[in-house]
Amino acid sequence: MLKKVSVDELRLGMYLHGLCGAWVDHPFWKSKFELTRASDLAQLREGSVRECWIDVSKGLDVPGAPAQPAVAARSATVATPPPTPAAAPASAAAAAVTLKEELGRAALLVNQSRAQMKSLFQEARMGRALDAEGCLPLVSDITESVWRNPGALISLTRLKTHDDYSYMHSVAVCALMVSLARQLGHDQRQAREAGLAGLLHDMGKAMMPLDVLNKPGKLTVAEFDIIKSHPQRGHDILSGGTATPAIALDVCLHHHERPDGAGYPFGLSGDALSQSARMGSVCDVYDAITSNRPYKDGWDPADSVARMTGWAKDGQFDVTVFAAFVKSLGVYPVGSLVRMRSTRLAVVVDQSDGHLLKPWVKVFYSTRAQMPVPIEVLDTSDPRCNDQIAARESNAVWKFPHLEELWAGREALAAPASR
Repeated sequence: MLKKVSVDELRLGMYLHGLCGAWVDHPFWKSKFELTRASDLAQLREGSVRECWIDVSKGLDVPGAPAQPAVAARSATVATPPPTPAAAPASAAAAAVTLKEELGRAALLVNQSRAQMKSLFQEARMGRALDAEGCLPLVSDITESVWRNPGALISLTRLKTHDDYSYMHSVAVCALMVSLARQLGHDQRQAREAGLAGLLHDMGKAMMPLDVLNKPGKLTVAEFDIIKSHPQRGHDILSGGTATPAIALDVCLHHHERPDGAGYPFGLSGDALSQSARMGSVCDVYDAITSNRPYKDGWDPADSVARMTGWAKDGQFDVTVFAAFVKSLGVYPVGSLVRMRSTRLAVVVDQSDGHLLKPWVKVFYSTRAQMPVPIEVLDTSDPRCNDQIAARESNAVWKFPHLEELWAGREALAAPASR
């Protein structure tokens, strides 16, 4: 049984059923939960949402209320946000799982997100208004996966094909933005909004001519001018939709700007760029250079991080944001090919908490013998580990056909999501 009450009437022990306002106006990942923490109660009272619904069959009622004041749930008009997962944990360790444990769920999510993003881009091409709030369930699922283990979803989305690059690039940037926001210390609402901004940042690509967008060779000056219009076109699409948060509009319009002023479409620099736009720039570039494109194969993740480090020093990225990005991803991201001090080759299979340079690796090849060796999984952060990473390697040189299978496993790669 539901009852509409003022937020000021809430007290611990009540069961919150819904908040009467847009999802961007409150800080919670879910709107249905029992109020057990004073901090949650304080956030509700200090927020902009002034009314809510409580379920008196699951929690306390307003003091002194009549015995049967509530209305049936089916007759109540509840301003409830789209379905979202349980509240994000206070720390990553609270819900952390290994990459292996998360890969199966992440593979299914990638497959689901591909279909949703393809539909979203088609709607935009047909000139239909975009419902940003309708994207929130997908953003919430992506966020939950990132909170459990960021490497799983982020690494799987890197394996996108040429044909679905535009769709899956948006999903990848969404996941990267959530992971980066968490690293920067953003609260739950900010991380969710950052993810939505990442998901929608490239909507302007829906309006680009396909022959230009998918051209396998170098673009002409005229063609590049067309591509450079996509931030503004995307901003127009999002502005004409419903419930699009300001952060999504900002990231869409400015994710190709640079702190040194050499970006587009406006050549903004310095304080003219928000932190969100700077985050979007880093996440967009990383996924772009690590993904297979119509005109080039993706670079190795660790090599990409190293190259971006140089670009950050040259002014392309905000150095503080980029440093947080590396911490969120690892110096050797999952899927990186590395050479060990023993001269064996290994692939990074997971990160170690608090050890950017010492991830988990799977050793599989001897460069001395030029042949495979028995697979060995090493935690290089363990003081007892007798081997360490010596350098990055590129699979463009070695051309191992089974590198992805080594870190992801056959089951994750067998899902349609990974093909």
